[in-house]
Amino acid sequence: MSMNVKLKSSLIAPCGMNCGLCWGYQRGKNKCAGCNSNSLNKPSYCLRCPMKFCEMHSAGKTKLCYACPDYPCKKIKHIDKRYRTKYGMSMIENLNSIKENGIRKFIQTEKQKWICPNCGNIICIHKTTCVVCGEER
Repeated sequence: MSMNVKLKSSLIAPCGMNCGLCWGYQRGKNKCAGCNSNSLNKPSYCLRCPMKFCEMHSAGKTKLCYACPDYPCKKIKHIDKRYRTKYGMSMIENLNSIKENGIRKFIQTEKQKWICPNCGNIICIHKTTCVVCGEER
């Protein structure tokens, strides 16, 4: 079984989350289209995301939070702490990497970092094992 998840720049949320790694994006039923999609088929917390709907982003002044004059704001720091603690991933590190190296290089790194060594599928950040083959992440 292959999930065929493709990691691409359009899946990078304003906060630096790679939506391609998210269970909402990877699951089979009621699949989320990613933060940058206009689809309403998203978890409720994504529909009311404080980073996506902050003043700078909503006004079109920033695409990614690192470009905001308030970066890193308390909203980013809060979600970054939660994801570092629970899932071993930092939104702030992601955003800093994109700022320093560009989004293409970041996506290349993500593809290497989040690939299952056993089956080659993209690993879900919200799971402790590969959802395809069960390999520990």
